Amino acid sequence: MRRMLRALGLLVLIMLGANPALALPAPMSDADLLSKSDLVALVRVLSVTCTAITHDDFSKQDIANYSANVELIEVIKGDVAKGGEVNITFHEIPKGLLGPWSVFYYPGEMVWTHLVKEGDDYTTTWWNGRGEVVNKAVITKLPTTPGETVGIKRLRGEHPSHD
Repeated sequence: MRRMLRALGLLVLIMLGANPALALPAPMSDADLLSKSDLVALVRVLSVTCTAITHDDFSKQDIANYSANVELIEVIKGDVAKGGEVNITFHEIPKGLLGPWSVFYYPGEMVWTHLVKEGDDYTTTWWNGRGEVVNKAVITKLPTTPGETVGIKRLRGEHPSHD
C-alpha cells in the first residue's frame, strides 16, 4: 500500500512539473481571426524558399525557416489587390512538442488564410488561421538548405499585367 501511495505521489509530481507552455493554446474564433488579421485571402502558393536554419536551444534541434511566395486569388480583407503577390514567413517546430505551433504552406496549393503584416512580409495570424484547402499541394517536400526554392511553373499568360 505504501509503495502504491509513493508511486501515485510521484506521478502527481511529474504531472505538476509538466511545462504548461507546451500545451496547445485555444483556437481563435472566426470573428477574432478576421478582426486581428491584416489580410484574409484565398492564396495560391507559387514557391517556398528555405531562408535560414536556426538552432533551438530548448529542444537542441535545428529549425528550418521559410518564405512562401503566394498569389492572391480572392481577397476578403486587406490592402493587397486580387492578383497581387505577398510573402508569408513560417518555420518548422521542434519535433516532439505538442500542438501545431507553425502553419506550413506548400507549392501548388490554394488555401484560405488569415495573415498579419510583419515588416514587408506576412505571417499566419494564429495556428488555426490557415483554413480550407481548395486545391491540394503539388509539392509536399520543402527545401532544407538556405537559399533553396521549390515552386510551381506559372503559365506565361497567367500573371496579371502591371500597368
